[in-house]
Amino acid sequence: MSSFLVLGTAQLGFPYGIANKTGQPELALAIEIIQTSWNKGIREFDTAQDYGESEKVLGVVFAELGISDEARVISKINPALDHCDPQAMSRALDATLEKLGVPSLFGLMLHDENLLSQWPHGVGDIMRSFIASGKVKNIGVSVYSPERALDALNTEGIDLIQVPSNILDRRFEKKGVFELAAKKNKQVYIRSAFLQGLVLMEPEDLPEYMLFAKPVLDRIKSLVDTLNITRHELALGYLKAKVPDAKLIVGVETPAQIAENVNCWMKNPLTSLIERVEESFEHLDERVLNPSLWRT
Repeated sequence: MSSFLVLGTAQLGFPYGIANKTGQPELALAIEIIQTSWNKGIREFDTAQDYGESEKVLGVVFAELGISDEARVISKINPALDHCDPQAMSRALDATLEKLGVPSLFGLMLHDENLLSQWPHGVGDIMRSFIASGKVKNIGVSVYSPERALDALNTEGIDLIQVPSNILDRRFEKKGVFELAAKKNKQVYIRSAFLQGLVLMEPEDLPEYMLFAKPVLDRIKSLVDTLNITRHELALGYLKAKVPDAKLIVGVETPAQIAENVNCWMKNPLTSLIERVEESFEHLDERVLNPSLWRT
């Protein structure tokens, strides 16, 4: 079942997340994180050209551990690149493969949902040519809005979508994105299960600019205390019960967090969580759900 977990590697490229206390890990720690993930059965790794040194670090670690031919990597082209330029796109893909040291990508995603509008104008043909070349196995898009997720699922040639979803942010679920993905036989990857670490924080640890989120964290604390479970178990247990066919991207700062995530995920799905979560977090301010608004 840990095959449904994917290691998110933004943290390997730069300090990431509101709850990040350790910053970007040193190489030795990165090796330990990936080795622990591998030993726990995780075989997929999510990265991007925009994630600082993440691709380069992954390549070094894969080579060190001797898993370059087995690791399944999903990456994303820099969204600033002209995605209608075949030569530029090909060079970008080759650069990613070289950094990672892998023979091919398991998935290549558009890193900006707005690029979907260019799909019929050359982007689709270019992405399909990468599959024909054998350098990429699946094509996808990382989206931020349910509307674009539905567009992507209805686009021929797109196999994967990546969406944010968690106990607080249920927009995609409410819009029927997961149902349509199952109907279309397309794989969903869920990111932001912990909303950049916010879901796991104690209310008193919030920085001053985030105090508007304290009532929500108070509700989370009350719920986990009542149910006698951890925040990890609440966050992962809900998604596992609600969207059992989705793969879940988890980012970590330490090997211990990998073990904690896997242990939580391997527990029986807590279907009773669905109703409790939906009752507790039905109407939330977008400022809580959208990290781009946190400092406004």
